[in-house]
Amino acid sequence: QVQLVEAGGGLVQAGGALRLSCAASGSVRSINTMGWFRQAPGKERELVATITSGGNTNYADSVKGRFTISRDNAKNAVDLQMNSLNVEDTAVYYCNYRDFFRAPSWGQGTQVTVSA
Repeated sequence: QVQLVEAGGGLVQAGGALRLSCAASGSVRSINTMGWFRQAPGKERELVATITSGGNTNYADSVKGRFTISRDNAKNAVDLQMNSLNVEDTAVYYCNYRDFFRAPSWGQGTQVTVSA
């Protein structure tokens, strides 16, 4: 089993920036994908960005050019730098881990609120 601990989030004005961090522990495989999803009130959870252990990234169209995902394989950690935030980015952000051998793991979620 893999445990995920998130940090970061909070309240920021539109146009501002925040950084989210997530660290994985437990039975972490060397080949895996980590990333961030978000869920706004009344909406389904959606992908924000993912990054493989090989460094391949994938972004939602809505965050391309504003968000940057990065990882430190030695620490089993992934960060999400969020710039130029807007009110539509307000959501609970969840860290995600997956590999070939088990169901995905989720963090507890961290609130990001962007005020106009």
